[in-house]
Amino acid sequence: MGSRPNPGDLVRVVKGGLVLEGVVMPTTEFSDPNSLVIKLSNGYNVGVDVRDARIEVLKEKMYEVGKVPEAGETSVSGSGKMKMSFISTGGTIVSKVEYETGAVKPAITAEELIEMVPEYKDEFSSIEVLELYRILSEDFTPHEWGELARITYNKLRGGADAVVIAHGTDTMAFTAAALAFSLRRLPTPVMLVGAQRSSDRPSTDSVLNLKACPVIAREAPFGEVVVVMHGSTSDTYVLAHRGVKVRKMHSSRRDAFQSVNDVPLARVDFPSASFKLLNRRYLKRSSPSDLELRGKFSDRAALIKFYPSMDCGVIDHFLDKGFRGIVLEGTGLGHVRNQCISSLRRAVEEGVLVAMTTQTLFGRVNMKVYTTGRKLLEAGVIPASDMLPETAYVKMSWLLGNYGDLNLDELRKLFLQDVAHEINPRHELNLYPRWFHGE
Repeated sequence: MGSRPNPGDLVRVVKGGLVLEGVVMPTTEFSDPNSLVIKLSNGYNVGVDVRDARIEVLKEKMYEVGKVPEAGETSVSGSGKMKMSFISTGGTIVSKVEYETGAVKPAITAEELIEMVPEYKDEFSSIEVLELYRILSEDFTPHEWGELARITYNKLRGGADAVVIAHGTDTMAFTAAALAFSLRRLPTPVMLVGAQRSSDRPSTDSVLNLKACPVIAREAPFGEVVVVMHGSTSDTYVLAHRGVKVRKMHSSRRDAFQSVNDVPLARVDFPSASFKLLNRRYLKRSSPSDLELRGKFSDRAALIKFYPSMDCGVIDHFLDKGFRGIVLEGTGLGHVRNQCISSLRRAVEEGVLVAMTTQTLFGRVNMKVYTTGRKLLEAGVIPASDMLPETAYVKMSWLLGNYGDLNLDELRKLFLQDVAHEINPRHELNLYPRWFHGE
């Protein structure tokens, strides 16, 4: 076969009576070393076993495969009245396939944002795009939460009327909760937006989600961190979910996000782009001068999902590693097996903050009903009310990061205080998921 061509080279492959011409595609760690994948002129990819093939390079480096611009900040001007700051962290919404090369481009500039949503030029006087990260949402850590909170704070103090954060959907709820705890007394909604399907696909949900953001920034009376995503599988409306009360409930549907133990704050209907407030319980907008940042997070908090026959030594492992907070995702009203209670008692005695949430998601923890729950309460485990497990985990990380010098009793009191409406004092039938109503 001779030397292997490089990705981006235009080649002719001759194998028996077969002759193919195309651009060499990049390999991955899973690629077969004996195969060559080329993109044909019709756009299709084809893999060829090249062990007995003849390969001729017709043109070297026809395309720079996978090359993306350096991360940075770009801006464009518009004719609207609001100033917008768009912060990109990665994810499907800012990724698109370059069909000439097959490479996924995770970057976005202000010009590309306007290409996606031309209406932004009419809504905003300036559109500033900061590419902060190019990472998968699973790679976010408490460090990235803190840095993103600081950047968002600076943008708001710098006069931004709308802050939109592009984020991967898989852990978007964690980041939304982190920002909700970090940014106190917001002057405008901070909107996390994502996509289940990339912007180059005809079925993308990215454009409609982005179109809803200026409407929310202009019309919403609340100053909260919200997740802005499709409310149905069709392009009919977008919902603004409270950042501490939302979860991704489906792996691929466009309406994957749902408010849990709460109703969404608002919806934007299309094609009219009309705003409707859905929830009268919200944090009102504050003056920009009142904005406060408490953006430190600890990596010494853990989220443990209980399962039947779970080795309770898992809890001891975290204690031995020096963790200072544990959130349990228990069964039903908030239970784990009795054999684990001694490890949890040890945790509390060593000054570790331990809280109980429920795997059922809907409903709230009540550890006074059954004997196991009462034993957990006696051991010092605190019930997390109706907080989502991930929200409780982020809140614990936030408390340890900002108030870690307080004693355990003081931390317990702070954990049970409602900071960003993460605790709903009452539940109604309409807080249950759509399938509960047969919709």
